[in-house]
Amino acid sequence: MKAARLIVLLAATLAGCSGQSGAGAERTPSAAASAPAPSATAMAAPAARSTERATENGQSSDGLPRFDGYGDMRFGMDEAAFRRAWQGDLAGTVDAAGGCSVLRPVWVKQPRDFGFLFEQGRFARYDVGTAKEAAPGGGKVGMDVAGIRARYGDRVQAAPHKYVAGAQYLRVAAPDGKSALVFETDAAGKVTRWRVGVPPQIDYVEGCG
Repeated sequence: MKAARLIVLLAATLAGCSGQSGAGAERTPSAAASAPAPSATAMAAPAARSTERATENGQSSDGLPRFDGYGDMRFGMDEAAFRRAWQGDLAGTVDAAGGCSVLRPVWVKQPRDFGFLFEQGRFARYDVGTAKEAAPGGGKVGMDVAGIRARYGDRVQAAPHKYVAGAQYLRVAAPDGKSALVFETDAAGKVTRWRVGVPPQIDYVEGCG
């Protein structure tokens, strides 16, 4: 009898332990269940940051001047292709007869500050007269001759200015030789403007004048 009662008591004890374990499991949520579901904002954050990076890494003012054009505009483009690439308002018209003409962004206040030169209906050169833009290679308005030579080395070819005594033209050929960069200085040796283009238009001293 004692053995029988012992067996009954042992079975009851085991059953009670089993029931407590099951209840505990129900009350204690799993790690997956307790973790909050990611919000729609959190899930969208990586995509938003990627868009921000793409915008930041888009065209910048420092990256626009090139030896083969300006931004998405390449030398040799006709007016229609140029305007599509520019995607903005431009003042001026391209001479339908093929003569020399200039287009300027509408934000240009002084004509000598910036312009796109066309001849024979094709984009051939751009001129910059402000320190807001850097030429391919880093030269800028306001630099002296020594600074230009330090940047471009023996690629610089100097010639006397046509109109200003003591001033110079500093010509730098593009690496592929298809275009050139020309800095124009004053008599004190400071860069006053520069231009990039293909021959023969790059060497027009008066531009379209």
